[in-house]
Amino acid sequence: MKKKVLSILLASTMVFSLTACGTSNPAGTAVDAEKAEDEGDTADESEDEAKDEAEDADSDAAEDTAEASDDAEEAAEDADDTAKAQGDIEGDLSDIIPEETVTLDVYDQLANYSGEQTGWFGKVMLDKFNVKLNIIPENDGVFDTRMESGNLGDLVIWGSDGEQYQQAVDKGMLFDWEEDDLIKEYGPYIDANMAPALEKNKGISSDGKLYGFGFDVTRSAKDPGSFMYTWDLRYDLYKEIGSPEIKDLDGLVDVLAQMKEACPTDDNGNPTYGVSLFNDWDGDMVMFVKSTATAYYGYDEFGLGLYDSSTQTFHPVLEENGPYLTALKFYNTLYQKGLLDPDSQTQGFNGMQEDYQNGTAFLNVFNFMGSALYNTPDHLADGKGMFPVKPTDAKPIRYGLNVYGGNRIWSIGANTEYPELCMAIINWLSTPEGRMISEYGPKDVCWYYDENGNTCFTETGLACKTDISTEMGNGYDGTYDDGSFKMNNSTWALDAPNPDSNGETFNYRNWASYSTEAGSDIEKDWREFAGANTPDLYLDKQDYILAPGTMYTGGVHSDELQVVWDQVATCVKDNSWKAIYAESDEEFDKIVDDMIQQANEYGYDECIEFQENEAKLRAEAENAALAE
Repeated sequence: MKKKVLSILLASTMVFSLTACGTSNPAGTAVDAEKAEDEGDTADESEDEAKDEAEDADSDAAEDTAEASDDAEEAAEDADDTAKAQGDIEGDLSDIIPEETVTLDVYDQLANYSGEQTGWFGKVMLDKFNVKLNIIPENDGVFDTRMESGNLGDLVIWGSDGEQYQQAVDKGMLFDWEEDDLIKEYGPYIDANMAPALEKNKGISSDGKLYGFGFDVTRSAKDPGSFMYTWDLRYDLYKEIGSPEIKDLDGLVDVLAQMKEACPTDDNGNPTYGVSLFNDWDGDMVMFVKSTATAYYGYDEFGLGLYDSSTQTFHPVLEENGPYLTALKFYNTLYQKGLLDPDSQTQGFNGMQEDYQNGTAFLNVFNFMGSALYNTPDHLADGKGMFPVKPTDAKPIRYGLNVYGGNRIWSIGANTEYPELCMAIINWLSTPEGRMISEYGPKDVCWYYDENGNTCFTETGLACKTDISTEMGNGYDGTYDDGSFKMNNSTWALDAPNPDSNGETFNYRNWASYSTEAGSDIEKDWREFAGANTPDLYLDKQDYILAPGTMYTGGVHSDELQVVWDQVATCVKDNSWKAIYAESDEEFDKIVDDMIQQANEYGYDECIEFQENEAKLRAEAENAALAE
């Protein structure tokens, strides 16, 4: 009964409309809103028809009375379920909100920030839950230290390392969400809407218990998500040098060199470069190297290598002329030509962010590090902007939406004093309101729904989206960036449908209100070049590789293999950075040869054998998902 009513509710909230919000068109990228899938809007009609037939049937009075009684009982149950689904999505919090402010430790392997969550999101958490969040990022030795202490934290957010998650499960370091009906009482929205993701978590937990769910959940796996690897390039400079064709990575190097000649200094008079990097997000490999391989070849990061979903082939990290080493050479070439910011290895995420905000670098394969940082109203008004210009031979990856969620898991520490409060916070972040606020800022201050249910930016919200240094005001301290969501994980995928809206997704690029007209002359020029109004429409017309969402999750390393794996991964990362900074091709080749030799001595083949077996398991999961 509950599942049936919930389906009806979802369908009723997802009726599609192209009516735009009553606001002026903002500057920025435009898209046509995507239609949400109808999930059973005839259920009420079928039920009504069944009741009419029962009333008209030629049966005796006793049968009529019995049927009427059953219908009344069923209607009452439906009404109860409807009320709960609509009104109690956050559960009853009156008994768990602390009278005095509580500080919760958030051990977060995805965070780029350390310390108390401040600014607007800090105030939201204080006002709603009377809590402060102390963000503890993952650094060398932090996981081991916290495991040894017996307390990971109150909220625990995992990166892509499934091995560490399993260690925590095996040692009883995580709270079972089904203990004392924790999720049903304080996570009702998650419980009602994320069943496949919860089942996946039970399946990957060694004891079969429920400890959380993975990130980027969606309601339907039928549609692909938006492109993340968009090849954002300073289009104004590209146009200035004559918009030459960019066929491959070599052609991209040539274009970046011409752009530096045309624009030798940034907004602050500092030297410009083709790219700016950082090492905060390095895992088994150097993040920017493997991500460029993903953006160019369409192969997904996969342990110590990359995986091609189109052929279900695994490419080891040190494969000769393989995707990783090819991308590594690309960055070394940029360095040798003075096109790579020399501070890339040491500056950290914040330094890279400032570079793209100031126009110090011209290219970034990620949309959230390129155009999202550079395309401020001032830059656009000055005829400057970053927009996708994909090399002809590139086939960027496109991730399929996944009802099971990804591998970055939301969980709760076993030794927290506040499991109900932690559960309520994760549940709220999983509601449409929580997802929207964490992404865009406070409701009505930064965004709202118009009379037709379409999602709209306020003037403040649009300013914050186009320039993260915008002062919040409206009772909130600091800039939008100061208060941005420091936990750096997501519940619903950005391209998942938002049931509170009129058929739109959480992604602002898909909102009907988000301008159908170019917001600036430079964007208009790019649209003419691209033959499309949005990055997604531009890239959708070209070659890409779809990585479908599946139930696959990485296997667990033995203790012996983990030791070997860590040594090989460290060898790869350290030597990759050395290779990036090689002064000549000969030095580059020497460093790579030494890296391969050292990795082999550590046990590289053993790692690759493990990952090749994982590739077979992933292929099986993809085949199963595509067959559904």
